[in-house]
This record gives sequence, C-alpha cells and structure tokens, in this order.
Amino acid sequence: MRVFYVMRYCLLLIFTITALAVQAQTGSITGKIIDETGLGLPGASVLVKGLGRSASTDVNGNFKLTGVTNGPVTLTASYIGYSSVDLNVTVKGNTTANFSLKPDAQNLNEVVVIGYGTSQKKDLTGSITTVSSKNFQGGNITSPEQLIAGKVAGVSIVSNGGAPGAGSTIRVRGGASLSASNDPLIVVDGVPFGSNKLPGAISSNAISGVSNPLSLINPNDIETFTVLKDANATAIYGSRASNGVILITTKKGKSGEPSIDFSTVNSYATIARKVKVLTGDQIRAFVNANGNDAQKALLGTANTDWQDVIFNNAFSTDNNLSISGKFKNVPYRVSGGYLDQRGLLLTDRMKRASGGITLNPTFFDNHLKVDLNLKGTISESNFANQDAVFQAVQFDPTQQVYANNQYGGYFEWIGTSGQLNPNAPRNPLGLIEQKSDVGKADRSFGNLKLDYSFHFLPELHANANVGYDVSKGYGTTFIPAYAAQKFTVSGVATQYEQVQHNKVAEFYLNYIKDLKGINSNINATAGYGYYDNATTVYNFTDYNALGGVQKLPVFPFDKQQNRLLSYYGRLVYTLADKYILSGTMRADGSSKFSESGRWGYFPSAAFTWRAIDESFLKDSKVFSDLKLRLSYGVTGQQDGLPNYSYLPNYSNSTNESQYQIGGQFYHLYSPIAYDKNLKWETSTTYNAGLDYGLFNGRVYGSVDVYYKKTKDLLSLVPIAVGTNFSNQLITNVGNMENKGIEASINVSLIKSADVNWDMGFNVTYNKNKVTNLSLNPDPDFKVGTTGIDGATGTTIQWNSVNYNPNSFLVYKQVYDAKGAPVEGVYADLNNDGKVNEQDRYFYKSPAPKYIMGFTSSFSYKKWTLSTVLRANLGNYIYDNISSNLAVSRNILSPSGLLNNATTTIFDSNFSNNQFLSDYYIHNASFLKMDNAGLAYNFGRLSPNSKTTLRITANVQNVFVISDYKGLDPEISTGIDYKLYPRPRTYSLGLNVGF
Repeated sequence: MRVFYVMRYCLLLIFTITALAVQAQTGSITGKIIDETGLGLPGASVLVKGLGRSASTDVNGNFKLTGVTNGPVTLTASYIGYSSVDLNVTVKGNTTANFSLKPDAQNLNEVVVIGYGTSQKKDLTGSITTVSSKNFQGGNITSPEQLIAGKVAGVSIVSNGGAPGAGSTIRVRGGASLSASNDPLIVVDGVPFGSNKLPGAISSNAISGVSNPLSLINPNDIETFTVLKDANATAIYGSRASNGVILITTKKGKSGEPSIDFSTVNSYATIARKVKVLTGDQIRAFVNANGNDAQKALLGTANTDWQDVIFNNAFSTDNNLSISGKFKNVPYRVSGGYLDQRGLLLTDRMKRASGGITLNPTFFDNHLKVDLNLKGTISESNFANQDAVFQAVQFDPTQQVYANNQYGGYFEWIGTSGQLNPNAPRNPLGLIEQKSDVGKADRSFGNLKLDYSFHFLPELHANANVGYDVSKGYGTTFIPAYAAQKFTVSGVATQYEQVQHNKVAEFYLNYIKDLKGINSNINATAGYGYYDNATTVYNFTDYNALGGVQKLPVFPFDKQQNRLLSYYGRLVYTLADKYILSGTMRADGSSKFSESGRWGYFPSAAFTWRAIDESFLKDSKVFSDLKLRLSYGVTGQQDGLPNYSYLPNYSNSTNESQYQIGGQFYHLYSPIAYDKNLKWETSTTYNAGLDYGLFNGRVYGSVDVYYKKTKDLLSLVPIAVGTNFSNQLITNVGNMENKGIEASINVSLIKSADVNWDMGFNVTYNKNKVTNLSLNPDPDFKVGTTGIDGATGTTIQWNSVNYNPNSFLVYKQVYDAKGAPVEGVYADLNNDGKVNEQDRYFYKSPAPKYIMGFTSSFSYKKWTLSTVLRANLGNYIYDNISSNLAVSRNILSPSGLLNNATTTIFDSNFSNNQFLSDYYIHNASFLKMDNAGLAYNFGRLSPNSKTTLRITANVQNVFVISDYKGLDPEISTGIDYKLYPRPRTYSLGLNVGF
C-alpha cells in the first residue's frame, strides 16, 4: 500500500510544479505536414529538439507551435508508418515550416524492444512480432493478453471462461512440455512475471484472491506487446524461455505541455448461448413414457430453466485517467484506473483500482537515461460458486426453485429419512446464494533502469535494472450451517493468505561501434542477473459456521523460495548493412536443482541476409523489403517444478492421522520420493524465416518454418513400489517434438485522403508429438493425464509415443444400418475375438492443426469500422456433458431422484453411460468474430481548442460458426464440462483528451 501514497504525493508535486512553471514565449512556428501524395497528415507530431516543445497536426495536417525562443532550432516531424524528417529553421516572431513525409516500408526503422536492448526492425535476426496500442482489440478488455488475441501468428490465446477477470491459456507455437508449465515468460518493463509455482496451482504465477494474476495489470497502461518466438530471440532468457517470451512495455511520458486523457468504457454483457437441455414438459413426457410409478411420483409441476435462474445480464464500467508531459527535463506519466465488472453468474463481481507513475529524465547531456516505473493494483472479487453452472444443466426442470425446508428454503432432493440425498445434485441457486467467497489481492511492481553512456567512450553503455513484484492475496469463504451444498451439518468458515516477493537485479554492458574501415558494425552485450522468488502461504484454523474448530494447522505458514543466477551475452555483427550474424549465450543456475545439475547453458546463433539492399533489388519497383533469417538455439524450462524435489524430504501427517502416545497426540512424518539428479528440460529450435514487403510497403508480412525438439522432460512417472518411498516420481524422462509453419500478410487496400482500408491475416500450422516417454524406450508405454466427470477413476486423455499430447484414448463405436450408435458395441480393432482395453485406440486431440487470425480496419473520414476474427481447424472436444447426462439412466436415476439431460439424448438413445466411446469426440473447428467496432473521431472540438473527443462502440463475441453442438467449441483442455459461458458484450466508450 505504501506505493500508492508515494504515487499520490508525486502526482501532487508534479501538478504544483507545473502550475508554477513559467516559460518564455517569444515566437511561434506554423506549418503543414503532407504525405507522398500531397495530402495533409492528421495526427502527425512536430517536436522542437532539446526544448521539449511539441504539437500535433489537425485533420488537414496543419500545426502550430507556440512559446519557442527566437533563434535557430531543429524540428522533427514524425508519423506512424512514415520516415521522420528533421528541418533546421530560425525562429523570429511568426515562422513557417512545412514537411513532406514519405512512407517507411513496414516501419523498418522502427525501434523494437528485444531481450536486454532494442533493435531496428530491419536488423532483427529472430522471429519477433510487435503489436502496438493502435492495433489492440477494443471493447471491454480486463486482462492484458486479450488485447492481442488473433493478432500474432503462432500465438494462441484462449480465455478460460466468461468470469470477471478470467485468465487465458497462452501458447506460443504450441508449448514445449508435458508436465511442467507451457506458459510463456512474461516480462513487464524489465520485470519478469510468472516465476513462482505453487503446488496444485494452474498457473505458474498464481496469486490467491484473484482468478487471474495478469488481470492485476491495467490494460490501459500498455503501449506495446513484443512476442519473441524462435530460440534466437528467446535464448537470451535461457532457462525460462522454452515456451516463448512476451515483452510488455507500458506507456511513458512525452515531451511537450501536460496532456490529460480520460477514457470510459461501459459494457453490457449478455449470455450468448446456453447448454441445450430438456424442458420441464419434455422431462415429464419422458418419465411418463419410461419411468415406473415411484419415478412418476417424483415429477414436479414447474417448467424451470435453471440456467435462466443463475445467469443474468451484467453491467461493467472501466474508467481511466492519465496525465503526461514534461517538466524541465523530466518526462512523466501518471495514471489511475477503476474497473467494476459484474459477471453473468449471480453475485460474480470484480472491482479493481490501479495506479501508475513513470519518470524518464536524462542527465549529463543525455549521457544518463533514467526510467522509473511504478505500478500498483488493489482488487476485490466476489467469486460466485461455479459448481452451479453444471448443476443448472443437470437439475430437474419440473421442480420449483424454492421449498419449505430446513435448507434455507431452496428445493433439494431429500430422502425418506428427511436427510439430503447424497447422490443428488444441489439446488443451483442455493449453491450461489448460500456461499460467500470473497478474495482480495494487492499487487505492486516496478523497476528503476539506468542507461549510462560513458563520456570518454559514448559507444559503451552501462545498464542497470533493479525491480520488484510484490503481491498479497487473501480472502474468506463462508457457507452457513443450514446450507445443503455441504454434507456436514455445520457449514464452513475458512480464510487464506498468500504473499509473494519477487526481486530482480540485472547489470549489463552494451557496446555499439561502426567500423567504417571494413563497412561493419558490432553490437555486443554482456550481463549478469539475480532473481529471487519467495512465496509464503499462511495456514489458518478451519472453523465451521458455528465457530467449531474443524482443522488445526500443523505450521503457521509454509514458505517456498528459489533463486536464479544468470550470466548472458550477445554479439551482433553487421557487414555492409546486408549480412548480419548474431550469437547469444546464457548460463543459468537454479536452486531448484542439485549442485551437480544446477547450471544450464543456452546458446543460439542466427544469420540474416537483407537481400533488399543488394544491387539487383535496391531499385526494385516491386519489393520494398526482402530479408532471409536462419537461426538455431537452445532454451530451458524449470517452471512447474516444485522446490526441493531433488532433496530427501518428509511430509507431515494431517490432524486426522496423528498417533496417540499416552494422553498426547503426535504428527507422523513420511519420506517423499525424490530424484537427486533432476535437471533442466531443454528445447532445441531451428527456424527459417522470410520477411517481405511489396509496393512501397503497401503489402508486407513474414513466413517462418520451425522445428523444436524438447528432451529431458520433467514428468511424473510411475515407479516400482518400494524403490523410492512412492509409486510415482518427478524425473527427467521423455522427448517431444514440435514443428510448424506460420505466415502473416498485411495489406493497405485503399489509401487516400478520405478512405483507408487495412487488412491483416495470419495462419499457423503446428504439430506436436511425443517421441519418448519412458526411461527405457517403449513405444507402447502411455501415461494417463486427464479424467472425466461421472466416471471416477476413468482417464480419457493420455500421452503416448508418436501421438499429440493429451490425445483421447477411446473405443471405436459401432453404428447400425441407419447410422445410429449401437449401445455398448465397439470394434474389435486387434481382431482377437473380444473387445477389451487392448481395443482402445488414440483418436484425435484438443490441439488445433491450424490457428488463424484476421483483422480489418476501414476508415472513411472520421469514421472507422474494425473487426477481429479467429479460427481454429482440427481441434477436437470430448463432450463430457452428454456422456454423463444424455442417458436415460441419468434422468431416471436409481438413487431416488430425477435429473435433466442434454437434447443429444435423442441422438444416441443410450440407456447407460458409454464414457469411453469415440461417439463423444467431436470436431470443434470454428470461426469466431471476436470483436466488431465502430468509432467516430471528432478530433479537436474547435480550431483553437486542445480538447479532442473520440466515441467507440464495440461488440465482443459477435458470432461463432462451428459444427460442434455444445456450448462453445473453444476449450483449451479439450473436455467440455463446466465451462463458464463467454458473454456477448456490448460496449460504449468515450475518449477525451485536453
């Protein structure tokens, strides 16, 4: 919390100093900026170098600078997509200066953030994609990764559901691991995120009290995403880079007078689609036709749509205010935001307050550059009970919502003894309204970066980066004693708290030198990094709702801590601005491994040929860019591995397992299986890429072909009982390969004074397969990964050699002459005259073969129409909802109750569950329109006004086209069961600047 007080006082100080500052105004400069066709460029910038004065052009390309001291000055005119131009003028009273800008083919001179430095786009040797704020997705965006969904070839971003602040499954080129993390490394302004892994956590950077740790970053503060994909780009991050790296750069202060920007986005979320289940009348007809007298007597008289009962339309508001400018030699930006998002599920709500400050001064004649970034967020979430989502699908629609009983007045299935039926689902509304689950999370992160250029050797820069990421997650859960959702008669009252401290300290030297005698340039970087990550989980006494003690903690807290030490270097040699050789090396030492295997070494090498600069292409009227890239590199993996797995250790017994000696109870300790030789997962990647531009940059894009081989996979494998204190062990075993092609194309279809139309398309083909999975090579060895609901102990997804990870292992369904499935009849695939486990076969997987993204932006004068579409091809889903519910045995339950079923029961007509039939594996390929937006830019409200206004309207989750009949075809796990519906959201936004 202390950081918020600091930011508040800094903001007050800036306002005070700005108000008192007086600058001489002795002259002005007016002029116009035009493009290559002679038309004015609206929104272009003009900067007076060294004075911090700047202005933007109006809709006709005109600008005016005031308060410029008389005398010689240098002006710089710039515009996105055009090469900047400098002009020397002498100011005397009212002075005129005009500029003509030419397109910069694909912004080849644009500076791109890379690992530990920057590079011009034309000089990149790795597979790198940058998405800036002007190309982000619009609408109700609450988590940063949603800004670039569908925008980057090779990157899949799948939201984990429609809950407020829900996270996403992010995969760069399909991931590279089986049991460890497949999440990319995320670095925000030089601070690495995602270094912690709690036992049982879904995400490698999970924070208690919030569903998604990335939602604690305000998307409105982000300027660019840079995705590093191949090993040449990522190897500089070594042991954390096997799954790609995403660099997030936040917005900074700008030169000129203070500017204030305010934005508000107000959204209305509706349920786009519900699971198709039987109505009350259909259930009554089914039971009357097929049930016995006892079952018919259970029927109610209602027609309750339980999904309508638990879902509602939801309103959200997201408001942001920022102030940026420059005071003397200190550019600054101060921002604050407030989000209040309600969910479709009753009582679901997330509130987030955020603040940030950046200062970017320079000292010693620009030899010392300082970047200070501080961000902080406070959030509070009311987590609705998501168990209600599935129960609403299953619960009998002939029953009323309420009843006169001892369980809070909600209808429940009660046995003849007056007690709850233990096999019955619970009232969906009761599950929500009788559970309070409130989580809070506070997060502050930031860093101080220093870049010093030595006076005696300006080509040599010393860089230091000191950063932190501190979070605290805490909350309470309460279920009253009379609630039916717990079988205990006493209810639940628990609390939790978790604190994370992540620290980073990096120092590196960078030397850039033109060697004019041999027409060359060298760019050398060498550095050191220290990373300390600690997580403390506090243990509290669990009480029931009446105050009785249910469980005492063994220890007051548990703490896990790991450290990483790194040495890294990079050398880039450029010859004649056409031939570029790049090499990197990183050495990482992790406390997660024993001394014998603690250090990992991760090299990379690349060659780039800028063919466009060859004499035979330099004056080409067709090609504006042509560049060939070849790269090789090795990266590592340690996330997802629990700490101390290489040490002999002990686990403490639960309170229920204490041993009594006399009148005293003692906890028992048992040894834990361990592998003292644990080491890194390593991935070796080969990449060949082609960057191209045509017709002066009107068409541009890239094509990449890659192959990745991962070995020494960190896996949980079965071992012989009695050999290592357990029947399972985390060890290095197995290999996996990943290969694919990705391509992108961007086209400026129309470019004129009034009409502009830009389109972009990207496509990725990716294939993963396991190549080894056992300590001794065995092509028939397989490991189960994921079970299914309704069939305890049944595993549907497995890993096996020569198949995609998490492929479905099922029986082949037999159909009759009419094409209907024959219940319980499967193919004898091995022709041994019987059907058993040996006849199960691997059939499809959740991973799509192709992922595609399409963007379009059409502007007419002040109007802009934009859209984003995404598609997956070749991804399959196991329909666990139908396999569990769409059978008559479920409706006519032998447990003395009635249930609902999905409408697919009429397709199969199954009486009993057939959980392992491939009948339930469905092609879930889809085309989605993620976003459709319409904006009107008023620009300046009057010629002499500094106030600008822009209004936007967006629809998210516009439509889905798919053959899959379930709720949603996009499920990253591949099992459809309890998905929180993704809403269709209508948003109206307002942006004001002054």
